[in-house]
Amino acid sequence: MFVYNSMGTIDQNALDKLHYVTELTECIKVKSCNSKDEDDSFHFSRFFPAFVWTVRDFILELKLDGHPITENEYLEHALQLRPGYGAKVQKYNFPRQCIRSYFPSRKCFVFERPVSCVEKLRKLEEVSENELETSFVKQAKEFCHYVFETAKTKTLHGGHNVTGTLLGNLAVTYVDAIRSGAVPCLENAVVALAQIENSAAVRQAHEHYMKEMERLVKFPTATIEEFSELHAVCGKEAIQVFMNRSFKDDDRTHQGELMRVINLSYENFRQKNEQESANLCTKVITDVSKTLEERITMGYYSKSGGYRCFIEDQEKMIKDYKASIVKGIKLEDVLNDFLKEKEIIAQTILLADNTLTEKEKQIEAERIKAEATQQEMKVMEKNQEALQQMVVDQERSYQENVQQLMEKMEVDRGKLLEEQKRVLAQKLKEQETLLKSGFDEQADRMEAQIRDLRRDLDQTQSSSWLSDALDALGTVATCFLPGIVGKGIGLATKLFSRLF
Repeated sequence: MFVYNSMGTIDQNALDKLHYVTELTECIKVKSCNSKDEDDSFHFSRFFPAFVWTVRDFILELKLDGHPITENEYLEHALQLRPGYGAKVQKYNFPRQCIRSYFPSRKCFVFERPVSCVEKLRKLEEVSENELETSFVKQAKEFCHYVFETAKTKTLHGGHNVTGTLLGNLAVTYVDAIRSGAVPCLENAVVALAQIENSAAVRQAHEHYMKEMERLVKFPTATIEEFSELHAVCGKEAIQVFMNRSFKDDDRTHQGELMRVINLSYENFRQKNEQESANLCTKVITDVSKTLEERITMGYYSKSGGYRCFIEDQEKMIKDYKASIVKGIKLEDVLNDFLKEKEIIAQTILLADNTLTEKEKQIEAERIKAEATQQEMKVMEKNQEALQQMVVDQERSYQENVQQLMEKMEVDRGKLLEEQKRVLAQKLKEQETLLKSGFDEQADRMEAQIRDLRRDLDQTQSSSWLSDALDALGTVATCFLPGIVGKGIGLATKLFSRLF
């Protein structure tokens, strides 16, 4: 909201002091490539603030042709254009036309003198509120209420709220352009701001994901599903952090970058979870197999009936191992590795046991091989489950990105529609005023702007914006699939080679 403060009355002198508005198009441009005949006020009115003219020490009666008028009617009367084409008429109309064209809404407040006594007026800062004129206090309260109730958050084109950081970057962008001798361009500045802000949004969202995963995940997790659920929660929050800060990511490049870095971090956390589980399982199996290892070292099983003793001790060790495991993601892998290490020892003890016949030894050897294959199958199944969970996690992450993108774009579309409807209503009102005042030529020129606004409004209301966004995001998401597919092929190849 832009509040212009003047004294006395709204006259030509007060209007002339708004000269910077009339020179605005020389100081800044909205689009990077406007046509020569295009009216810049059409673009400026899309994002210009509300205009409030406050007239202090107002001494006139609010009357026109003997009839009472409102403060707003007083302002509109002061901004009326004069018919004609002479130099004096153009000079008179120019500042008025700029205010009418640039500002989407106009409001006027008049204030009587705060105190009637000249002495008090000279020391106004020392006067208490109860010494002020009642009419002035009433007018001031109405003004403050209007500002607090109607002033809107500063936004960029499209309705994205301007934060302190964005405002600072915007100022730097303008100053750099002015220093280089160029005319600052809003369109280029917004594009540059979007790059800065969206990159920061990716970093902030990724940092949130990392921080929350490190806080919530107690390595190793009891199951793959537990880890997956925590990843889903942290990923969802990270996407929300990104959505809250990002804007104008039209090709979804930055959202795709967020998906990529979260996917890499997810993989690192997943590997850490597996490694922690493997370490814990290795420690447990080392503890429960101490008796078995000691007896092997002492040659305890190198005797008649030693093989049966070995099998009984190994089965007891396996039972104790599975009973001791709390974090068992890599339970079968570690057990499989342990049993593979003991295969040759088992075969040696079997061959040396003279209480068994050759037939019994052959049957036992086949049983050992079958159990090893069965154990290998368990490991493969667990790995397959982990791979399938990765695919589920990736699909869930993508769907979460799509869902939040749809919600954000719907909100953004609502903001843009509100902006477009506001500007269209203002242009229609201005056109109606021009027609009533006999300025048919200016009203006709405004008709082209109104057609463009209606066309933009129709495009915003269409659904093509969503399909384009989802296509862009879908293209980005496909870059993650080859890695998962490759892991699946490798796992299948390994399983095939073990079985045959």
